[in-house]
Order: sequence, then C-alpha cells, then structure tokens
Amino acid sequence: MGKKQRELKKLFYPESVAIVGANNVKGTVPFDIVDNILKSDFKGDVYPVSPREKSIAGVKAYKYVLDIPDPVDLAILVFPSSVCHLAMEQLGQKGVKAAIIISAGFKEVGKEGIERERRITDIAKKYKIPFLGPNCLGLINTDPEVNLNASFARRMPEQGEIGFLSQSGALCTAVLDYAWSQHIGFSKFVSFGNKADIDEVELLYYMAEDPKTSVILMYLEEITDGRKLMDAAFDITVNYKKPILAIKSGRTNEGASAAASHTGSLAGSDEITEAAFRQAGIIRCTSIDEMFDKAIAFAYQPLPKNNRVAIITNAGGPGVLTTDAAIKSGLKLAKFSEETLEVFRAKLPKTANIKNPVDVIGDARADRYHVAVSNAMTDENVDGVFVILTPQSMTDIDTIANEIVSRKKEYTKPIYTSFMGQADVKSGIDILLTHKIPHFAWPESMCRSFAAVYNFTEFNGGKNKTGSDSPVSADRESVEKYLKKREDDAPSFITEEGAVKILKHYGLPVLEHSVVSSAEQAAETAEKIGFPVVMKIISKDIVHKSDAGGVVLNIKSADEAERSFNKIIDSVKEKMPDAVIEGVFISKMAEKGREVIIGLKRDPGFGPVIMFGLGGIYVELFKDVQFRVAPVGTDEAMSMIKSIKAYPILKGIRGQAPSDLESLAKAICAVSKLGLDFPSISELDINPMIVHEEGKGCHVADAKIMMNWKGE
Repeated sequence: MGKKQRELKKLFYPESVAIVGANNVKGTVPFDIVDNILKSDFKGDVYPVSPREKSIAGVKAYKYVLDIPDPVDLAILVFPSSVCHLAMEQLGQKGVKAAIIISAGFKEVGKEGIERERRITDIAKKYKIPFLGPNCLGLINTDPEVNLNASFARRMPEQGEIGFLSQSGALCTAVLDYAWSQHIGFSKFVSFGNKADIDEVELLYYMAEDPKTSVILMYLEEITDGRKLMDAAFDITVNYKKPILAIKSGRTNEGASAAASHTGSLAGSDEITEAAFRQAGIIRCTSIDEMFDKAIAFAYQPLPKNNRVAIITNAGGPGVLTTDAAIKSGLKLAKFSEETLEVFRAKLPKTANIKNPVDVIGDARADRYHVAVSNAMTDENVDGVFVILTPQSMTDIDTIANEIVSRKKEYTKPIYTSFMGQADVKSGIDILLTHKIPHFAWPESMCRSFAAVYNFTEFNGGKNKTGSDSPVSADRESVEKYLKKREDDAPSFITEEGAVKILKHYGLPVLEHSVVSSAEQAAETAEKIGFPVVMKIISKDIVHKSDAGGVVLNIKSADEAERSFNKIIDSVKEKMPDAVIEGVFISKMAEKGREVIIGLKRDPGFGPVIMFGLGGIYVELFKDVQFRVAPVGTDEAMSMIKSIKAYPILKGIRGQAPSDLESLAKAICAVSKLGLDFPSISELDINPMIVHEEGKGCHVADAKIMMNWKGE
C-alpha cells in the first residue's frame, strides 16, 4: 500500500513561517499573505522578511532569512522571479524544511522562465527542500491544530473533510468563493502551479494518508506522467478507500494533426484521459458544480450498500423526473416491504401514492415527511433515500429541513435532498447544508451523484490491477530481430508483410499468405494458398493502399490472379509513380464474419493506448469505439467489447450465432502486450479483424504498423 513519500509535514503543519519578500502595501500579494496568516489564527511564529521594511502588519520584519534568530519550518517566496534563486539559496543555508513559491515568471513565460525554474529546482534539490509552485496561490490547512492560510485567497474556508488540489491558482479563488456560499468545508486546499518539484501524485498520497481528508478533488491542466498518476490513483482508491474526483481541462482536440491510422485519428487526448481515469478509479467531472455535488455526497453521507433508492416527494411531477433520472443513472427503485406499505396506508392520506416514488401530497407538512423518511430508512429493501420538496403556500420548509436533519442522526443510510427552487427554499437549504445533508438544485444531479458513490463501492469490490490477467504468450525475441533489421531502412511504417509477421509472433491469428513479384508467381501462389485470395501492394511509400488502387479482393482463379497483379502494378504506377514497389502481398480471404478494429496509439503521457470498435470503412463515421490504457487484461478487454454500441450484434441478435468473443479479447490483450514491449511502435491498426462464430476464432484481415524508431 502506498509508496515512500518525502516528509511534507512541515509544509502543512509548520511551527514557524517566513514570508520572504513581504511588503506593507495593502492589496498586494506579499502583504495579503502575511495578513491572511495572521488573521487565520496561525498557531506558530510568523517572520516577515523584507529588505526595506522594519515591520509588516505590525509584526517585526527581518532583512534576510538568515537574520531570523529562530528555526524556520516553512518559507513563502513572493520575491520577483529574477531573484528567487538567491532567496532559495538562503533558505537552504538557513535549514528551512519546506517552501511555497508564489511568484510567477517561470516556465509559463518561455525560455528565460524555464531557466529560472531550473535554477531554483537545482538549489532546492541541493538542500533537500520540497517546494510547492512556482506560480501558485499557496495552500490552506483548516486543521485547528495549525490554522494556516498561506495563500492570497480572500478568506479562510470552513473546516471540512474535502482535500482540494489545483494546478490553476485563479480557479482556486473561484472555488473557495463557491464553497463558502454552499457551506462546503475543506481539510487541505492546495494550489501547486507549475509543479516544478511537488506534483499532483505526491500531493495525492499526502491526502491519502491525511486522517482529516476523506475525499480528494483535483483540477489538472496537463498530465506529464499519466502512468504515475494512474498507479497512484488506483492505489489510493482501492487501498486507502478514498475517492478522487477530477476535472481535466482541454477536452477538445482542436488543431490536432491528422494521424496515419484510424486509431491515431480517433484517439484524441480527451478520449485517452477519459479511459485512463476510468481504469484508475478517478471520477471525472465536467464542471465545478458536478464536482462538488459528488464531493458532498461522498463527504457527508455513508456509502450505500446497493443501488436501490426510495424517492419521497410532495409533488408528482418531480417524483417522475427523479425516477427517470435514477433509472438513467443506473439506479433501481426500491420495492417497499409489506410492513412499510402498511404503515404508509395507515399514516399517509388516502390520496397519497405509497409506492415508490412516494407522493405525500402538496399540502404535506413535516409529520408526513417524518412517516415517509423514517419508514423508508428502516426498510431492508432501501439503500438510500431521496427527499424532494417543492415550496407551496402551506409547506413548512424549515421544519421539514430540521426533520431530515433529525432522521440523518437516527439512521445510517445515505439521505440526499433536493428542495427545488431558490428564494423560497433558501433557509431550508441552509439548514441542510449546515448539518452536512447533501443538497442538490435538481433531482438529476442528485441521482448522478448517488450513482457515482455507488459505482465507487463497486470499483472497490475486489477489482484487480488492470492487465494482471493477460493470457498472452509472445515471441518477443523474433520481433526484436525483425525490427532491428528494419530500423536501418527507417521507414515510417511497416508494410503489411512485416506487420503480419509481428502480429503472428504475438499470437494473433493471421491468414496463410505470401509475397510475389510477378503475375506468373501470383497465379501459382494463389493456387497453393487456395481460392479465394486477396492481393495488396507492398510499398513503404504507400500508407493507404486502396487509394492507390493497390487492393483487389475475392480473387477466385489463377487467371484472375494474373490479371489482378498487373492491374495493381499499373494502377500504382499511374497514381503514385514515385512509389517504390516491393512486391504484392497475397493472402487467403477470411471466411465471412463480423468486422471489428483493434488498434494502438502511443500517447506521450499515458504510453500505449488500445482501441476496439466496429471495424471496416465506417469506423471513423460511426466512431463506435472504446479506449483503454495498456496493460489490458482479459476482463478489461471483455469490458471494451461489451461497451461498444454494436455489442448486441457481436453477441448475436435475431437468431444469429454469437461471435467468438474470447478469441477477440485475447487478441486485444496481445496488442496491449505488443505496445508495452515495443515503444518504437507509435500506431497500429488491425482493420478489419474478422471475428467468426463462437468457437471458430478470429483472423487478421488487414494490418498497419507505424513506427517511431526513437521510441519517443
């Protein structure tokens, strides 16, 4: 469990803090940080450092850090970036244990900034000083043991169980303001900026081991080491049992260059991030609202044992809306026991709907909500309760809110609320949020949040590390020898002849094939292989063979083979006269089956990414594909297969035989292993892979491998 961490306690729990570069100008970052630390009732000593001032905010100032007579645990640098390296050197000489570099003007501004950042990083390493930033807002620790607001945020947030990590300082200020309005508290709040030293992974592990934090939120603008992040997130989710919710900006793929393969063109950065987060157990959010809706669901209430919910409402319409949203989110409506129904019949109006959703009628007061909520909570068929309220003239909103608070204290099942509206229900919502009852503006977000919490419990239900069950047996040495020979030629891609050889060494089922250099040889070889056959041009200069007229299918005789050979050569010479022709590839035509695609793309952050989907010429039109980050094991491969929209076709519909899904899953695992074993493979397409009926396997019908010999 976990990994060896650097000691960051002095970053979060310092006994003394020096603000290096402070001034007396109110409304500036250097002054506001000193002011915030003092106002937050920090439990340690505060030392402003300023070459010009004798005191800052009424506290004695020192000209240099080295002038401070006592030990300093944490230093906050707010000097201009051009002199931060001089300050960092003094921190090292002073023996400072940790630092926060608030100052901007580093790698985010270009070449000179990159050099400045490298210089301070080298000094910090020399003195073994872990530091946050540069170019960050700072950090906040609400633990009463320390009460540290080492940031230039406008206010200290409430204390809570949510840890927040952000690459963007500007976003942090907006989040703090939003959270304050919603009575949402934090355990730790960290802006890590350029992450020149301490990165999100190190902070994730700190939060995982922090007893004050139960939920971790994260905002990322870039992912530099995707595998490191995935491993950490999986470890924290499964072993520490702490949920990680993340927003990753840059969802669109505007301006991306066209890729040579289908996989390369479809596997945009956002699709890869989506797949990686799902595999690692990270709950991805698309907005701040969604992130905090889910965060309070985790932080405020116990985890549900299952996904059966009871809906209690004072209006039929919202009850139906909530029912639809619950089903769409993958939840189930609980079926009440006969005992519960008997109580409802006896104590609720005859006009009330006592089946789920329970409608306690528009004139309901707190007593009816008491009956409905209490009995739903005690029903063994219910795993969670949704309470909906619409404000009507006779609705005692605050009393009902307090009733729900009382029920929360009495029972251990999760209870979520949606007091619909804004002005009339505000006081009731404040009561709920103050007492840590999750409240949602609309039932749809409530259902999605409950589903996220339930799915987290499912993810933790004994999930094995992705790829640990891979069944692939491969001849890696033979592929290494083949690629070593080809590297001298350095083509940008491997011809189909080579691609088929490589795939065969990794256990992928290929069809009988050969390479010919004349029409006569084509006829003889085709007869030996057995008709029908397919013929394709071999040229390192031709990526898309069909566009050059370099493919002929369903050849059924020797004469036809001769004519097809000549047709291919003539067409290629006409359409691509400069292409070097190496021969013609002949292979057995695969028996009829369903066409799928298996692909690979190497992502700079996450490494090899595997794609599976509907194959053939329509793959980019329908985009019915799934992605996973390698390694992909049997279970994950089968999940990919079952997740595409066309899965019912593969499973067999209207009396058709099911496809051989086991052989397909094995092929996906083989491509995953190939991508991990050979970093020089940048893209790979098997399109189509023909999958036959159950028990009859699958076959590679066409393959393309793109190379990057530097393996970058």
